[in-house]
Amino acid sequence: NGTTMDGLIKLRGFIPFILIIFLNAFVDLGYKILIQNTIFKVYDGQTQIILSAVVNALILLPFVLLFSPSGFLADRFRKPRVMQASAAVAVALTLLITLSYYLGWFRVSFMLTFLLAVQSTFYSPAKYGYIKELVGKTRLTEANAAVQAVTIVAILSGIFVFSVLFEHRLEGQDYRTEADILHLIAPIGWILVICSILEYFSTLKLKAVEAEAPQKKFHLHQYVRGQYLKQNVGKLYSNRNIWLSIIGLSVFWGISQVVLAAFPAFAKEYLGETSTVVIQGLMACSGIGIILGSVIAGRASRQGIETGLIPLGALGIVLALFFTPQLESTGLLVVDFLALGVAGGLFIVPLNALIQFHAKDRELGTILAGNNWIQNLVMLAFLGITVVFATSGITSVSSAS
Repeated sequence: NGTTMDGLIKLRGFIPFILIIFLNAFVDLGYKILIQNTIFKVYDGQTQIILSAVVNALILLPFVLLFSPSGFLADRFRKPRVMQASAAVAVALTLLITLSYYLGWFRVSFMLTFLLAVQSTFYSPAKYGYIKELVGKTRLTEANAAVQAVTIVAILSGIFVFSVLFEHRLEGQDYRTEADILHLIAPIGWILVICSILEYFSTLKLKAVEAEAPQKKFHLHQYVRGQYLKQNVGKLYSNRNIWLSIIGLSVFWGISQVVLAAFPAFAKEYLGETSTVVIQGLMACSGIGIILGSVIAGRASRQGIETGLIPLGALGIVLALFFTPQLESTGLLVVDFLALGVAGGLFIVPLNALIQFHAKDRELGTILAGNNWIQNLVMLAFLGITVVFATSGITSVSSAS
């Protein structure tokens, strides 16, 4: 596998692209961690679960609302150009986020979550659609495994770096409100700004491939009436391989959203854990597992897309989730989250490769935006169920016991 990875690295534009993947996930996750840790410190129980679910919902909502225009732009214009524009917007947004920290504006920083997600919505189909342009069809699974692994490394790094810095800034300080915490953590915002600037300069190094559908036109009235939505969902549904792959990915990420929203409250009430570093660290173990699962999937798929990994991964996910609420030991939870991640990696890497393989080149941006749309719709539904459970008095503790 080392030789195949070396081959990818030698491709012109692959290293800047991988750097973009890392920085984009690092910034998005870092900002989310700072908001969620602030909620964790100020609120408890049901309120904490609901607010965590709302943060995640704000991140998902733009992917649902802007599915058609984001897919259109990724097909109509050169994908590196779309990525450059999105990265420039991220620089402006991280500056606003940092300002909101210094001013102690929690609601403003909470709402900026939504705007950062809007930026990601337009970024995502161009970013993932560019993989096939960069590496070709034969190396799709390897490239997807590399992208998946780098994304998870970025997420883990973001969890670790921003949680440690967050706890360090609060150590020995007196704080009662969200504004108090934002004032204390404000300097961390500059890390988000610097990373966004580096990401923008990396997008300038990508080779500009011709747009797949330069003659494509976007009509606002068709978008408002939902005609684009109907057409684009039809494209997803018309290919059985693409449709079933999207459903599989959607259920996996939907379940992940519930774990992310409910586990911190469960750990605080049921396990008595109050350190955000420990709680985020436990959940980060699933990310390490996804890296391992992605590497295994990449190696198993050197001759083509190995679909036999999909049912194996699904079984592992079910078993790991079954054991999660039964375990009280931190050590056993580490193993459980690790196993969940490995199974997840085996499950999602071949599914992502199948979608890109079966999509027509001129429709790839739309197909990937549609993949985002359905995944985020399912994730929103799962988060909605989580909020309903929390408001009905079913806490993470009662559901565990």
